[in-house]
Amino acid sequence: MSRLPLRRALAALICSVGVVAVTVSLSANRAMGAPASATAASDATAPTSDARGAQGADLGATPVASPASAPAASASAASAALQTFKGYRRDAEGKYHNAAVEPKQGFWKMMGLFWDVTFHKPAGTMPSAAQAVPVQPLTREQLLAAPDRTLYRLGHSTVLLKLRGRFWLTDPVFSERASPVSFAGPKRFHAPPISLDELPELEAVILSHDHYDHLDEATVKALAPKVRHFLTPLGVGQRLIDWGVPAARVQQLDWWQSTSVSGVQFTATPAQHFSGRSLWDRNSTLWASWVIEDAGLRVFFSGDTGYFDGFKAIGERFGGFDLTLMETGAYDARWPYVHMQPEQTLQAHLDLRGRRLMPIHNGTFDLAMHRWQDPFERIQSLARLRAVDLVTPIMGAPVDISQPAPTDAWWQSAG
Repeated sequence: MSRLPLRRALAALICSVGVVAVTVSLSANRAMGAPASATAASDATAPTSDARGAQGADLGATPVASPASAPAASASAASAALQTFKGYRRDAEGKYHNAAVEPKQGFWKMMGLFWDVTFHKPAGTMPSAAQAVPVQPLTREQLLAAPDRTLYRLGHSTVLLKLRGRFWLTDPVFSERASPVSFAGPKRFHAPPISLDELPELEAVILSHDHYDHLDEATVKALAPKVRHFLTPLGVGQRLIDWGVPAARVQQLDWWQSTSVSGVQFTATPAQHFSGRSLWDRNSTLWASWVIEDAGLRVFFSGDTGYFDGFKAIGERFGGFDLTLMETGAYDARWPYVHMQPEQTLQAHLDLRGRRLMPIHNGTFDLAMHRWQDPFERIQSLARLRAVDLVTPIMGAPVDISQPAPTDAWWQSAG
């Protein structure tokens, strides 16, 4: 066997705890359990929620929107999707499950996928050596001088926002690989626009779930001294605490729970995905999308998710979004349950009542079988057909969240 297939085989095996693991049903997994939320720090309010349920029953289901949490949604409109939306459930072992029934995948289907990823990887899933993904370098001074309500895409699902003069970072991954080991696994197409050392103090890091391309242990440990708050779904925060992050800086939220940090409101909202960082801890922590609100400005961060009726419920509850940061990449016809096709991404944006759409979860790691430019090309064509404003900045380029300037199709000249 040649060296390349060997490395691909090892990479595919490692990815089996992430994207590829969607094909595996591990009924005998051991549960880690979801810890209670950590105490909130002094300038962050304790999480509030109208979610209901108990272990073994549906949780995060049927929230009752209040005027404060849904200023733009009428009671009648909100009731339609909110009252029919079903949340996750937890089984007797404490594992989380989506409301939708997960398609069962047998051992041989999983092995077939492993074989395809190892030996039948199509050309074009990574940029060519001749033309790299363009990156606009950033410095701390530039960030400090930037106007409020500026956003920077740093790669994959890592987005830096400046709100109220403070900085907020989603799903930070700065390592060379999205992998439990440094020598194999999906490798970055490009360097981050700014180094960890150059980043200014962060008011909060917002995490969607615990997969390696979203939760990077090395990055968390490096950032921890300069982060005041970590906001996570249930169970994910315990991983941070186990890595040495002080518990007082960690808040773990259930779906529909909200917390206010330095005047910015965060709500953990539903997603249809799964979790796990090994072959033994699948679905032991919760996954979530996030709503970020700042004095009338609303941003939606999808995390990872398949298409489901939760988008409509979120849109009705919050009354629409100025910008949606939407998963658009790492999709495949064999795992539609947990990753959306671009057509579904666009529909989810419409369900959310978004004004502008920024496709994320692309352009940084090779996590599927499609060409790396495919997510950009398809979502661009779909957005034109539906008259949706698309925002596709170069990595590291500033974006005015309220009024983004037109962006170029930079992927057409790269790779």
